[in-house]
Amino acid sequence: MPVSIFRFRHYVALGSLLLSLTFASSAQTSNVVTAENNIQTSAPLTLTLQDALQRAKKNNPEYRAALTEYGSSREDVVQTRAALLPNVNYTAAFDYTQGGGVPGVGRFIANNGVHEYISQGNVHQAISLGGIADYRRSIAMEALARARAEIAARGLVVTVTQAYYGFVTAQRKFADEQRAATQARAFFDTTQKLENGGEVAHSDVIKAQLQMEQVERDLRASELAMNRTRIELAILVFPDFNENFAVIDDLQTPESLPSFAEIQTAAANKNPELRAAVANLQAAKQGVATAWNGILPSLSLDYFYGIDANHFAVRSDGIHNLGYAATATLQLPVWNWGASRAKLKQAGLRQAQANLELTFAQRQLLANMRILYSEAQGARAELDSLNRSAELASESLRLTGLRYKAGEALVLEVVDAQNTLTQALNALNDGQVRFRVAMANLQTLTGSF
Repeated sequence: MPVSIFRFRHYVALGSLLLSLTFASSAQTSNVVTAENNIQTSAPLTLTLQDALQRAKKNNPEYRAALTEYGSSREDVVQTRAALLPNVNYTAAFDYTQGGGVPGVGRFIANNGVHEYISQGNVHQAISLGGIADYRRSIAMEALARARAEIAARGLVVTVTQAYYGFVTAQRKFADEQRAATQARAFFDTTQKLENGGEVAHSDVIKAQLQMEQVERDLRASELAMNRTRIELAILVFPDFNENFAVIDDLQTPESLPSFAEIQTAAANKNPELRAAVANLQAAKQGVATAWNGILPSLSLDYFYGIDANHFAVRSDGIHNLGYAATATLQLPVWNWGASRAKLKQAGLRQAQANLELTFAQRQLLANMRILYSEAQGARAELDSLNRSAELASESLRLTGLRYKAGEALVLEVVDAQNTLTQALNALNDGQVRFRVAMANLQTLTGSF
């Protein structure tokens, strides 16, 4: 079984004792990090990865823009469906026309009299291939927007995962550099004492001093990296740029990797990019049907009921003014200088492009599955090797310390063992983050598993 990172730190502590090095425990180091970087009047908010994801979904503009587009497309479906159904309107109007010298006759022959009162309800129904095609196209565009919103959500998961575990790793590296700096200072003091006792040469002191100064520079760089990753995560998570928070380090428990067959099944059923390509093709096909509407006939029906009379009354002068009328209009396109055919050609080009994009999306999905699964598989396999390397590096430091005290090892060997342990721990941290990010990338194709 791989040895955890806490056990590695225990090995480091044993080796450091043998070298007469005194440094704080991991719990004290964590308190130092918190004190230096979270000086706030209130207790910091502790975030899990899921907490960070939920907060980021509320604040990320790209994801919210995708949701807005999806909501707008849903309203387009309502509007295009309403266009297929009968619409009812009410009209109230009064027309006054200058008299023409004859009682009740106006000068404008288009008007029905000097006074004309209109109070009517109108039921209107338009029947055309274009209306049906527009409705079907709006349904396809809604599916496309929904798929794009899912793509944005999964992309946000990758972004937040990178930022979250980047901060976790930066904190670990800062703690490791603090340990290394304390160790280097103590080793420098030890070499000075040994030199004063005539047990080692002055060159050992110089080498220990060089190592101490280098580690202190690395400590400052790691602190800067930790502060930068904290800010990057804060931008994603908080709307008010709050830096008073802490995160849960759960990198010690890596997720299990499903089989490739399970990945294939999930990708076939849940891949949003494939759904987006299918929806785009459906929308393009309905665009062709809409273009045909400019060539084919269209029919509209109207039914009117109410008053259109010279007096605003149900009956006047013995005449019953309340009544109804109906009209039917058939429109036949005849000539528009080729505009309708040009629109039809445009729609056909878009359909061909959408079909090409669908076939490419299918191929791209197969390729991405193999690539991302191989990356996740490799990152998972590396964890065991990185754990072993960290274990060996800690044991090497312990043994080198014993040999140095016995006068059998050079100062360069001790310094090299210290550097090797720091590099091994950093590689382990990076490997754990690499696996989590690889899993997040894989889930952009499959969804959660």
